[in-house]
Amino acid sequence: MESICGRLNGIQLLGNGDIQQLKEYIKQQKFIPGGRYLYYAGRPARFYNNCYLLRAEEDSREEWSAVTQRAMSCLMTGGGIGVDYSILRPSGRVLSRTGGKASGPIPLMYTINEVGRNVMQGGSRRSAIYASLSWQHEDIPLFLTAKNWKDQIVFRGEEYSGFELSEADLKMGNFNHRAPLDMTNISLNYDDDWLYLDGKYHEQTLNGSLDRRASNPIFLANCRQALSTGEPGFSFNFGEKQNETLRNACTEVTSEDDSDVCNLGSVNLGNIENLEEFKSVVALASKFLVCGTLRAELPYQRVYEIREKNRRLGLGLMGIHEWLLKKGLKYEVSPELHKWLGVYREVSETAANAHCDHLFISRPVAYRAIAPTGSIGILAATSTGIEPLFATAYKRRYLKNNKWHYQFVVDSITDHLVNRFGVDPDKIETALDLSEDYERRIKFQADVQDYVDMSISSTINLPSWGSKQNNESHVDAFARVLARYAPRLRGFTCYPDGARGGQPLIRADYRDAIKHSGVVYEEVDICEITGHGGTCGV
Repeated sequence: MESICGRLNGIQLLGNGDIQQLKEYIKQQKFIPGGRYLYYAGRPARFYNNCYLLRAEEDSREEWSAVTQRAMSCLMTGGGIGVDYSILRPSGRVLSRTGGKASGPIPLMYTINEVGRNVMQGGSRRSAIYASLSWQHEDIPLFLTAKNWKDQIVFRGEEYSGFELSEADLKMGNFNHRAPLDMTNISLNYDDDWLYLDGKYHEQTLNGSLDRRASNPIFLANCRQALSTGEPGFSFNFGEKQNETLRNACTEVTSEDDSDVCNLGSVNLGNIENLEEFKSVVALASKFLVCGTLRAELPYQRVYEIREKNRRLGLGLMGIHEWLLKKGLKYEVSPELHKWLGVYREVSETAANAHCDHLFISRPVAYRAIAPTGSIGILAATSTGIEPLFATAYKRRYLKNNKWHYQFVVDSITDHLVNRFGVDPDKIETALDLSEDYERRIKFQADVQDYVDMSISSTINLPSWGSKQNNESHVDAFARVLARYAPRLRGFTCYPDGARGGQPLIRADYRDAIKHSGVVYEEVDICEITGHGGTCGV
């Protein structure tokens, strides 16, 4: 802690009393810094930032090379990246100087994807990458279907007629199978031209243009893709934030400046007793992140310059669903939660600004971003980000010796709530329970977003494509609901059950999981998983 908040150039960044209190909050898991802070703790290198935000700034050979270099430099520190490719000209355009034709942005996305595959972040983990493109770009039809792995047939049986395997089949059998953009999350950027009648605000505009924006052909196609494959997602950038199209890999941090940087940490509501303690945790966490903007090493000079200009803080929340369950509340933003969120908004700004003034440095341009908190949520044994519990119990799949195995697991938070607080497991609303009521999930995200000045990383679970609750007949209704909430969102993603190969978690009955706990099973071969028959010889 002293290496981050202690003395720098003769100045004590945080008082000794504050440092000791912050240590206690971290020890009690009431505040947990972002994963890169934890990984680099005690190491000579200080790459504390989880992610970097990039933009292709001009359409030239030199910029293709420069974007690739910037991406590789960031990934090698252990940070994920996001790139907005919207400036690149569409494929097929004639290049006047050379007489050739433009390849469009998607091949550069493929290039960055393969850089990510071959660069282990910080030498220890797989890369996290995000790519976005304006909804008005001419290559959107290609971009929309770039990850349609189920339609991309790559192997046809020679001995048995009619047998074939798609990229999705092979991915399910071997998660490490290479598929197009498999290291990359993708989204379309939506701006005022989509939101309003003519790109400008009018007094009746938001409601008056709902039908128009919900029925926009590109938006409808995006909704169908999201319902069927989970991608592309949606990046919403309106009004004064219209140019903030840059996102990190998990999309919670936003910017309009190339080479901006994340600076993350999360307050765990599930472990906080009362509002006064919450105020104290939020204040100290905000000060900690300010110190991080002075201490963290960065991959190249421009990131230092943009960090000094913006000084973005990404203070987030986790354990929200645990907090609600302990109070016997449903998955909705209750009046009490509104009050706590108001404190989160107010104190994060006042504490950070006062600390910056004390240190005679520039104030942040943004303060709050709610990350998915996957690793640190597991560390704290709490619900991640704003997500509801995935399931009270599940079948966990994993690869061992290149074979899929699984075991039944009782969710640790469920176990904690049931055994310590007497919560009835049958009354816990899970992400899968809510998958048939996606509007409640979207409304929850919008209600929390009202208090967040950057974005929220949250993925809404849906029933599988082709099921009774999720099929072609649902696309228009889904589009209308999402279009209605879009002005209050900064982004949106969903995951239809079974949409991607290698899905690690499948819901299981709570009592069955208790009964079979600790037993490891070996799964059937790929052909049975994909429905082609036990030996692929149907």
